[in-house]
Amino acid sequence: MLIGVPKEIKNHEYRVGLTPVSVREIVGHGHSVIIQTGAGEGIGEADNSYVEAGATIVDSAEKVFAEADMIVKVKEPQPVECKMLRPGQILFTYLHLAPDPEQTRLLVESDSIAIAYETVTDNDGGLPLLAPMSEVAGRMSIQAGAMCLEKSRGGSGKLLGGVPGVAPANVLVIGGGVVGTNAMQMAVGMNANVVVLDRSINRLRELDAQFGGRASTLYSTRAALEHYVAQADLIIGAVLIPGAEAPKLVTREMLSTMRPGSVLVDVAIDQGGCFETSKATTHEDPTYMVDGIVHYCVANMPGAVASTSAHALNHATLPFTLSLANKGYKEALLKDAHLLQGLNVHRGAITNQPVATALNLDFIAADKALSS
Repeated sequence: MLIGVPKEIKNHEYRVGLTPVSVREIVGHGHSVIIQTGAGEGIGEADNSYVEAGATIVDSAEKVFAEADMIVKVKEPQPVECKMLRPGQILFTYLHLAPDPEQTRLLVESDSIAIAYETVTDNDGGLPLLAPMSEVAGRMSIQAGAMCLEKSRGGSGKLLGGVPGVAPANVLVIGGGVVGTNAMQMAVGMNANVVVLDRSINRLRELDAQFGGRASTLYSTRAALEHYVAQADLIIGAVLIPGAEAPKLVTREMLSTMRPGSVLVDVAIDQGGCFETSKATTHEDPTYMVDGIVHYCVANMPGAVASTSAHALNHATLPFTLSLANKGYKEALLKDAHLLQGLNVHRGAITNQPVATALNLDFIAADKALSS
């Protein structure tokens, strides 16, 4: 199989779909790889690193899309990229379709096979291709939030961990999954006062044991949410429903109860965001104010630490990339129920139920789409 990697074009996105290490593994399995020139520069990998690993360098994204059997990316294809997809071509990347009707329409019209990293599952009910970026984003959310609390950035001027004689900031983490856990780890490490809300008692027990009383674990109810939102200096939105649009948990009305200069960091923004006032921003212009509250809603947070992120992502995606290439996409999907969950669009059909529900579109089960 010929696998193609275009250079990412989303605002300040420096990651790359395949690292030279991954290319070497793929070539070792008998496949060919073409890379758009400069695609690896954002992680410090020049074209010659890819050539040494066995790839061929091409001078444009158009050539990558025109020649490759499978496109491996990081971020969802932008409209210009969607229009370059060919019928029957495989796309393996993050998609986040539920809040994105335009991308969904373009993928349906392309007649391609779109497999989303974020809906591939594992034996434990986890999302193994989303997890590494959730770890990065969770940790970055506290860094970003701490900076946004600075007065020069519109914040209240509070130091996250305080100092002797001055209380630390209050951090509320909504959602105790991978993002929330990593956000808690950073916030606790910076000596903030941390509260996490979640609706899984078992998960709250695990977090309580993990943090040993250094963070408060509370069952999430509307009353609890309203109470702790009003007290928070920094809120991390870390709620995820796989494939579906994120629920809007913090309302516009709740902002009026918060202290001016408090900060919201919406890590769920790729799935539409979990704050009513959220709208996607970029690393170039990451924040905006609503009712005196700083909103940080960058849709590709891990792109800012591209080297760490790209390598972590490749470690997770490489086995699935090899499976798709070695077996062909139909056999790979039908023999791996977890990879099959990643199929979102197949030859014009929506094959992910939460996506179809969110966008009010017709749905066909993935296995039926593959056999039809």
